[in-house]
Amino acid sequence: MRSEGPGGPYNPAMSAASPIDQIAERVERLLVRHEEVQRTNALLQEQVEMLTRERDALKSRLSAARARLDAVLEKLPLDDTSSPNDGQA
Repeated sequence: MRSEGPGGPYNPAMSAASPIDQIAERVERLLVRHEEVQRTNALLQEQVEMLTRERDALKSRLSAARARLDAVLEKLPLDDTSSPNDGQA
């Protein structure tokens, strides 16, 4: 009595089936698996598109924040007369 074979769990009914029936059964299983993989792929593609949009929005926000920071830095006075050691003995 076998519990598992190279094609998966042992199915006694399958051993009595003709080779054509066995092939048809395998093709059916492959078609089901193919549909599952296609659905998974579609979901993953949607996630990639969503994450791409999110990344682009974050890059845009980062660019705007850098521009604001640069504008603030431009407004700061330059004080070349003081040195980092001022006030220290």
